[in-house]
Amino acid sequence: MTRRLFLPWMLALWTAAAASPLDEALARLDRAASAFRGMKAQIRKISYTALVKETTEESGRIVLYRPKPKDLRMLVEFDQPSPRAVAFQNNRIQLYYPRLMTVQEYDLGKQGALVDQFLLLGFGTPVRELRRAYSIRYLGQESLQGIQADRLELTPLSQEAAQHVKTVEIWVSQNDGMVVQQKVNQPSRDYVLVIYSGIQVNPPLTSADVRLKLPKGVKKETPQR
Repeated sequence: MTRRLFLPWMLALWTAAAASPLDEALARLDRAASAFRGMKAQIRKISYTALVKETTEESGRIVLYRPKPKDLRMLVEFDQPSPRAVAFQNNRIQLYYPRLMTVQEYDLGKQGALVDQFLLLGFGTPVRELRRAYSIRYLGQESLQGIQADRLELTPLSQEAAQHVKTVEIWVSQNDGMVVQQKVNQPSRDYVLVIYSGIQVNPPLTSADVRLKLPKGVKKETPQR
């Protein structure tokens, strides 16, 4: 091989081999998304309110079920500090308070698309769709619960989304491309940090697994009316 042909060939080979950490993290995320059908996990949700400098924490279980693309259903059941459950499906949220024997139902309308978009971050969304909705920046590697993870920052591209969310940070496992932690930063400097543990990917699930288990006599409210 002549020197004239050898140098461009070596440059092309080096460029192809030297994928950036962001590209590698997104590739793992994409592979996990393509196979994602659902998950079960333990969850810790930490909410910070900047105005009063107050932090609250809840813990419980989460189930995500994706029977088909762009149809993500969720059930979160919090045990601590007080029991409550949240279900999301078809742009509708239900909030169940067992101690009050009350369930509140909200039709999110157009806002449901935003909720769906944030829920899908890292759970079944192809990278090409993430790039349409966010600019993505690599923030480095961290060890979480003994798992090496890539930390990515996603900034909404749409003005509507940016009114509610300044950035979203996700920590992507280097083992399997699953998201093990999320942080939603709001323009008000409030944030919500969600930590997943004991993750089971693609366990046997049905629609019943993401429905609220409501007892007889529960009071139903629709505050929007």
